[in-house]
Amino acid sequence: MRAVVQKAFGGPEVLEVVETDRPAPLGAEVLIRVHASGVNPVDAAVRSGALPLLGEPPFGVGWDVSGVVEEVGPGARFKPGDEVFGMPFFPRAATGYAEYVAAPSRQVARKPAGLDHVRAAALPLAGLTAWQGLVDAARLEAGQRVLIHRAAGGVGHLAVQIAKARGAHVIALASEPKHAFVRSLGADEVLDYRTTDYTEAVQDVDVVFDSSSEGTRSLEVLRPGGTLVSIMEHWNRELAARIEAAGHRFAGVSVEPDYASLEAMAALVDSGRLLPHIAETFPLEEAAKAHELVGSGRVQGKVVLTIA
Repeated sequence: MRAVVQKAFGGPEVLEVVETDRPAPLGAEVLIRVHASGVNPVDAAVRSGALPLLGEPPFGVGWDVSGVVEEVGPGARFKPGDEVFGMPFFPRAATGYAEYVAAPSRQVARKPAGLDHVRAAALPLAGLTAWQGLVDAARLEAGQRVLIHRAAGGVGHLAVQIAKARGAHVIALASEPKHAFVRSLGADEVLDYRTTDYTEAVQDVDVVFDSSSEGTRSLEVLRPGGTLVSIMEHWNRELAARIEAAGHRFAGVSVEPDYASLEAMAALVDSGRLLPHIAETFPLEEAAKAHELVGSGRVQGKVVLTIA
């Protein structure tokens, strides 16, 4: 099979397509014939060596996959022909940029009927990050006020939709050219973070969803007892202590595979309340170009590799 691997840390040019052995599913695993694979900022951070999750190269990259079950191991909860999507093994290697991926069957879910494989591949890692932050960690409820950083990005544009589906009042931060897009997602208020000091414009927020390492400043907009969810500084004990000392709650989120949350998001998709936005697609052979775009920091929504 074809798969993207890297043999050294570096820029996008270190990614190369190679021929390698197709994996075989073990007990309770499924072999997925991958149709599309999502590309995330964490992929680029691992590739460059800035986030050494996988140790030293060589290794395969990528986690988000959507495809069709080709084979099953004993005890797997799917059958050949089922369409599935997920984010297997994170933060360990999954080699998601490949024609085939073997994964534990309880780390993937049935693909929403209303999504093609490209959109389905855009959902797992970013969507689970938003879901686990807003629903599991913050326990966001109807009527609460939530501030979402980077609301037009891969995680942010899904967080806006999930928060609205929970009945929250959504205040979104995004650059002015992206305001129309963010409003179309359901945001109630949109502020240009480049021209507006949100700490002065926003007050009494129940939940801040922080994907931009703004934890200290975001503290200023929380109501007493409010929750700061951080996906970039989840390891920061000093920040957690400062927030809790101020009478607030800190929730550091490091995303993990979770088929139940994938199924919950699939239900939102099927009800018309959640839809991943695709910024651009690239064939597997152009994974380096996909990483260049993701690394630009200007992506509105998600970037996806098409494979099968």
